[in-house]
Amino acid sequence: MTDGFVLAADPMAPPPGLERAVYAIGNFDGLHLGHRAVIARAVAIAKERAAPSALLTFEPHPADFFAGRPVVFRLTPPHDKAAIGARLGLNGLVLMAFDASLATMSAEAFVTEVLVHRLAIGAAVVGWDFHFGKGRAGSAATLAEAGLRHGFGVEIVAKVEDGAGVVSSSAIRKALEQGDLAAAARGLGRNYSVSGEVISGQRLGRTLGVPTANIALPAANRLAHGIYAVVARVEGRAFPAVASFGTRPTIGAGAALLEVHLLDFDGDLYGREIEVEFIERIRDELKFDSVPALVAEMERDKERARAILESASLGGNRI
Repeated sequence: MTDGFVLAADPMAPPPGLERAVYAIGNFDGLHLGHRAVIARAVAIAKERAAPSALLTFEPHPADFFAGRPVVFRLTPPHDKAAIGARLGLNGLVLMAFDASLATMSAEAFVTEVLVHRLAIGAAVVGWDFHFGKGRAGSAATLAEAGLRHGFGVEIVAKVEDGAGVVSSSAIRKALEQGDLAAAARGLGRNYSVSGEVISGQRLGRTLGVPTANIALPAANRLAHGIYAVVARVEGRAFPAVASFGTRPTIGAGAALLEVHLLDFDGDLYGREIEVEFIERIRDELKFDSVPALVAEMERDKERARAILESASLGGNRI
């Protein structure tokens, strides 16, 4: 993030540096092209007013709150939203806890108590399908009407399409569940990626000659199981890699795990943070008749991944 980016959680008064800010409001899971259109308008309006711009978002996801557990296939971890927002030109991010109090707050109370009294909002920018308040009773249109009464401007951004339909988080999730990385990337405006700490596994990959960095993704992640050509980033260095996501049926290992083999790399990654950018799906996850048959296919997967990444100019170690 850039210096001076403001992060605030459940502020009771306008965060210093975000007085009379122009807020882009929503869940913004994925920060896809539709979300970016909303953010771009907030940044532009703020510049016109010589005011700060910020993201107003909520955690946990409302669907997770009402379910009482994580059920949403999250596209963007909460901690990534601030970093992406800063790169998009925002000056800050305000995170409101989506709890029982907020869930039962009427649309009008949300406007008066949160936007006006606690944030002293200067203007709001929302998407065409924005809803808020108890029972999602408030809409983009009712927010605009409330803005007229309370003295802040509201701009509603029209739907954004990517050639295959309206861009939405649900459409991107569906594409990833089907293993369609290209469709997901079109909606996101970038390749899908995940990150996490490398954990200790059974070390079976090393025994088989294909050592892997293992990451346990959230249980709600429903990326299609299979083998992928990926780029792995570790402490600013990028490595071509091949990844397997699934339950490893040949060895009967159980819970889904992301296993990443960095090509032409020899080192210990345990305990380090790694980001995995998905470039292309190579094949389905398969159950082989024997471990030697699995190893032979893994070697072919490595060569397929290398060819894919080289054709995409991602074949070298980008340091």
